[in-house]
Amino acid sequence: MNFLSHYYFERNTESSDEVLGTVLPDLVKNANKNWRIFPEKNQSYFLNGSRLSYLFNGWKRHLEVDKHFHSSSFFKEHTRRLRIAVEPVLKNSPARSFFIAHIALELMLDSLLLTEDIIDTTDFYTHLNRSDKDILRNFLDLNKLPDTNLFLEFLKDFITSAYLNSYRESQHILYALNRICMRLWNEPFTEQQKTELTFILISYLEELKKDFMIIFEQINNRLR
Repeated sequence: MNFLSHYYFERNTESSDEVLGTVLPDLVKNANKNWRIFPEKNQSYFLNGSRLSYLFNGWKRHLEVDKHFHSSSFFKEHTRRLRIAVEPVLKNSPARSFFIAHIALELMLDSLLLTEDIIDTTDFYTHLNRSDKDILRNFLDLNKLPDTNLFLEFLKDFITSAYLNSYRESQHILYALNRICMRLWNEPFTEQQKTELTFILISYLEELKKDFMIIFEQINNRLR
């Protein structure tokens, strides 16, 4: 799941550090595609009573939500249908149809949370801004992130730009998808492919709107 879909499960928490923790795995990957940290392998640092525990609890919740999402029939069925829809368009693209279907589905879920007024990005960004950056620095240093200062600059820009607000506009889903793909390939799509993919995704978004909350309800029922 993407940023706002993960936030959905923490939207009622009062802990800004926990909110940050639940989107931190994706923030780390967005800051540098080669960065990997594994806090779950060093749990002794983050036991209850530690100032780091809220961040760690959010991190664990992220992993749990992703596990339920990726194993769900909802994910499997919609990525299958999206893959079939986009595959002809990607004939000469380096991007793989399953990858595109996977990312597009996650972006569409975030978009629908916004357009259906289920999530407020103001609250989300307020939590990120209020989170304790000293605790975050300690957390990242303990997990041997290669460049904590660079990550903190990335996080500051992420908050300032409030980029996720653009997901309210359906045409921006393709823009976001293209940006993600450009981390892997220099020119993932031609202009014609962008036009065709935009049409496919906007059409699918309208269909997904009918029952997209099912997956959030299912995951919510499975969370510990």
